[in-house]
Amino acid sequence: MPSLDFEKEKNDFRDYYSSNIKLLEGATDSFKTLISTLINFSEDIPISRIESRLKDKEECIRKFNVKYRKKLESSSTDYIIKDKITDLIGIRVVCLYEDDIEKIKNILADHFSIIDETDKISQVESTEDSFGYKGLHLDLKIGEQRRELPEYKKFTNFNFEIQIRTITQDSWSVLDHKIKYKKSIPSSLKRRINTLAALFELADREFKEIKLATEEEIAKVEREEIEVSETTKNGSTGPTENTKSSSNGRLNAFGFLKIVKHFFKDYDFEDYKVDGFTQEIVAVDPNITRSDFNEYMKDNISKVKQYKSFFEKASESNEKLNPFTIIRHCLYLHNKEKYSSFLTKVSKEAFDQWLMKNS
Repeated sequence: MPSLDFEKEKNDFRDYYSSNIKLLEGATDSFKTLISTLINFSEDIPISRIESRLKDKEECIRKFNVKYRKKLESSSTDYIIKDKITDLIGIRVVCLYEDDIEKIKNILADHFSIIDETDKISQVESTEDSFGYKGLHLDLKIGEQRRELPEYKKFTNFNFEIQIRTITQDSWSVLDHKIKYKKSIPSSLKRRINTLAALFELADREFKEIKLATEEEIAKVEREEIEVSETTKNGSTGPTENTKSSSNGRLNAFGFLKIVKHFFKDYDFEDYKVDGFTQEIVAVDPNITRSDFNEYMKDNISKVKQYKSFFEKASESNEKLNPFTIIRHCLYLHNKEKYSSFLTKVSKEAFDQWLMKNS
């Protein structure tokens, strides 16, 4: 029964915590696993990490004492400590981009009941001269569709708090907690703290804008190049460039990706490898255009694929030539002197010997 007897309620909470510790730990792990699965399979949202924790019982009592006790006792409102600790079970989702926070919230809303919501992003952005921690906090409980499932039924009485924030917001939260004095301080020092917080906010915004600009660059390349193929003199095919807008464009990662995806439709090109490989090409030939690269591939890939078939059949170690290695051979075949560094000495010797026999 609720009361105003702090000592009694404190001991009751300790008894509750100790007698339910295994169940609380199980609920914490279960909620984290479920949320990880839902986010990973619902949308393509890049996540930095998902972590969980069960709040220490003495920390819960200290929080209640500082945050709730005085107000409840001054209004003569009976209480039970556990009912006030909404973050006894806590989950934190750290994503990359601020616009993904709302997407994650929508995913969770389809599978959990939202008891309360604290939008610290709107709170900060609604003021003109205030900067600080931003993030979305939700108090949740298992949704109706899962409450009768055996694996969740025993956890239906447990609410939990989830914090959704970006990497930048999470970093600022850590630093903000280390700044011991933030309110009753000289205005010059407060201004410096606000400036630092504003830089974090700007970084978050720019990170999102860079993502959007990157997506637009990729879309622009898609629009510029015609979705048809043509056969060259050696029988290979490749994407036809739109000569009006893109044939003279310098090769960059986006143009490279568009072209190689035509030649290797089933291969998953990793972004960072595409970026590094394109830079390697441009370092050797700074003036290479998308049209140039496209032509080098179309003119040479048929011959290189013949060599690939020979090489893989002859390989005693079952070594394969992946798309990046095939591209290296195409560039080397186009200009052996310029692209000499693209193959190892052993690879060049083996390829050259095969070319002599199959010219």
